Amino acid sequence: MELFTYQMNPSRVVFGSGTINRAPSELSRLKLSKPFLLSTPSRTPHIQDLSKVLEARSITPTGVFTEATMHTPVAVTEKAVAEAQAAGSDCVISPGGGSTIGLGKAISARTGLYHLCIPTTYAGSEVTPILGETEMGEKTTYSNPSILPGTVIYDVDLTMTLPVGFSAISGVNAIAHAVEAMYAENSNPIIRMLAQEGVRALAESLPQIINDPSHQDARRAALYGSWLCGTCPGNVGMSLHHKLCHAIGGTLSLPHAETHTIVLPHVLSYEAPKVPGAMEALAMGLNILLKKLKVPRDLESLGVKEGDIPKIVAAAVKKPYYSPRAVEEKLLTELVRRAWAGELARADF
Repeated sequence: MELFTYQMNPSRVVFGSGTINRAPSELSRLKLSKPFLLSTPSRTPHIQDLSKVLEARSITPTGVFTEATMHTPVAVTEKAVAEAQAAGSDCVISPGGGSTIGLGKAISARTGLYHLCIPTTYAGSEVTPILGETEMGEKTTYSNPSILPGTVIYDVDLTMTLPVGFSAISGVNAIAHAVEAMYAENSNPIIRMLAQEGVRALAESLPQIINDPSHQDARRAALYGSWLCGTCPGNVGMSLHHKLCHAIGGTLSLPHAETHTIVLPHVLSYEAPKVPGAMEALAMGLNILLKKLKVPRDLESLGVKEGDIPKIVAAAVKKPYYSPRAVEEKLLTELVRRAWAGELARADF
């Protein structure tokens, strides 16, 4: 067997249906009683539901911050930190998707406040010790064990109303985490096993959700798959795909999940010559899956202009992440062009 290193991440996971009701007991277990709640402007119902659960057990939130936004702008984080500290909070709770959880991670990393998160999408941010922040149009990614949330409560019920379209792109975003882990520079057999199981669960459940959004078994499998996939990038290094998506999203402020969904098949095709068989098969399989999911396939539909491509490539080659294949600016430009135009991925770079 190959020589490898595997670092287990010490977070507590509660998984099931109706598990949001476990939040008070999880706080009590940790002797915490002054939570600061987070949300994006459009997801305040999650805060209202959580507040009712907490107050029923005599836990009153010290404050609510509803300005979480994608790519975790530093200015927003600093504002939230000031409010949490002024309120005398002893923990932060982030019910929501990657934007809300990312803000919770940023606050916790700066203040040391305990972070309990309740994911409502398939983003996977809740189980990674990775934080991406934007400042002055540039996205920077950090990794540190202190960034990892302490407790994750997965409640399948909270995903039942996740819109079908967003369910699809959020799920493919999760798949991207697992796929890159399979060929990461420091990959190992444990992570590859988690990645394969996570991709299997999502690839089977997402088409079911498209056909029947209220299919509870499919929703449960998708949330389970996203947990496994999300676990992968926290244990191995990220590669070209994530660097490229960070360059696109951070430079042009594009939505995270949609960007990953569009770019992933093209990156796998690019890497195919250095990872024979596996990457090309995955790319072709993703072409089929994305067609079933009826998701956007082109960056142009997100507002990217063809003239933006050189700027994206320049950001991607700056401080590059690991890639099995050498990152050549000319070929990377063609990769981004194909993603911009919405072409089917093909391994002919």
